[in-house]
Amino acid sequence: MSENVGQLSTKHLLGIKDLLVEDLELIFSTARNFKEVINRPVKKVPSLRDVTVANLFFENSTRTRMSFELAEKRLSADVINFSASSSSVSKGETLLDTVNNILSMKVDMIVMRHPAPGACVYLSKKINASILNAGDGAHEHPTQALLDAFSIKEQVGDIKGSRIAIIGDIIHSRVALSNIFCLKKLGAHVRVCGPPTLIPRYIHELGVEVSYDLEDTLRWCDVANVLRIQLERQKIKYFPSIREYSRYYGINRQILEKVGKNIVIMHPGPINRGVELTSDVADGPASIILQQVENGVAIRMAAMFLLATRV
Repeated sequence: MSENVGQLSTKHLLGIKDLLVEDLELIFSTARNFKEVINRPVKKVPSLRDVTVANLFFENSTRTRMSFELAEKRLSADVINFSASSSSVSKGETLLDTVNNILSMKVDMIVMRHPAPGACVYLSKKINASILNAGDGAHEHPTQALLDAFSIKEQVGDIKGSRIAIIGDIIHSRVALSNIFCLKKLGAHVRVCGPPTLIPRYIHELGVEVSYDLEDTLRWCDVANVLRIQLERQKIKYFPSIREYSRYYGINRQILEKVGKNIVIMHPGPINRGVELTSDVADGPASIILQQVENGVAIRMAAMFLLATRV
């Protein structure tokens, strides 16, 4: 891929809130080029040759971590993988000491997932390496929002004016917040839908509609991005039972037939099958869940490439 491309306005990718619309479009156009690359017989390019990337995951992750690792290898980067459970963090070492020890090994870029909101922002003020936020608590998950928006653009064309619903556990979701920031910047109409206990009290201040009625929301939207119920983050009961949640907010073939319109179905994964989505919907013709996974590699390649080539 030619390196004669535009530049991001920022040294780090900490959140969608910090990006300009021009940054979003640059990432999308770069990702389109990389998507062509990863569908070739030879899937590697030397764009990040001699760049060392450290993946620091202080929370469990499968999809995001694998996607970043694959993106790094497709770009020919040198990769260091770090897991908090098997590191000196378990002995009491601080985040800054951990990162500084890694940087002393001449690491150029850090991909970090951390349970504390703002951890990536804190680190960006302490070190010189570029940081990509792979999810910080219930704050932001920028590359997920970018790949979601990129996937929507492939389906509907121009996002401006499109009606996008984000359905489910909004209050615990970093994906929801990043998606809202991203989609609003791109001119979409956004509605959140779920039980009142799972929707933040002041979320309408972000310029989104709020609904507690799934059927009405499905009639309204062009795209439904369905979020996982994050039981591991719930310290209290936010609804009576999983069965009751599924009854009122789970999407199945019957409700889609009742609504009677074509809706693009998305999910950031992992899916609680039979809760948020039934299998016939998750695996059905309206679903672009696997396309999201493929696009995730291209988007992360684009983000790392643009940060590495920024001068």
